[in-house]
Amino acid sequence: MAQKAAKSLATRNGAVLSRTHLVSAALHLLFLLLHFVFQRPRSLKPYFFLAVPTLAIEYYLDRMGRPRYNEDGSLRSAGEDLNATGLTEYMWDVLYWTQGCIVAACLFNDRAWWLWAVIPLYSVYAAYTTVMGVKKGFAGMGGGDAGQAADAPKI
Repeated sequence: MAQKAAKSLATRNGAVLSRTHLVSAALHLLFLLLHFVFQRPRSLKPYFFLAVPTLAIEYYLDRMGRPRYNEDGSLRSAGEDLNATGLTEYMWDVLYWTQGCIVAACLFNDRAWWLWAVIPLYSVYAAYTTVMGVKKGFAGMGGGDAGQAADAPKI
């Protein structure tokens, strides 16, 4: 049973990574083609500052999730689950949002890069809700009589 699950995870990871690399390469090539061939007024500074670092995220996801095989073709490691929650999910969100910003920059020019500001704003929101959730969880650990014990008269 475990081997079957590992094989299905390896197949799913390989397909997701291949699709992601193809879409990412097509979008980056489209942007660069529009910039260099058609001389549309686009600056490469926001592209390099905002889009190129997502290639590092894509590389990390590939290293983490790519299945590895032995020389005889048997599965050595299925890779990490690319559908995992937490940091992996956040990296996918950043990657997809940046791809959307590249499309918007191709269609609407450099002002579309301002859409990328949503990512840090979302990070602040996610951190705030996490901290408030943890704070609320710690508030319930007092046992309910913590406030009464402080107000009780000492004998």
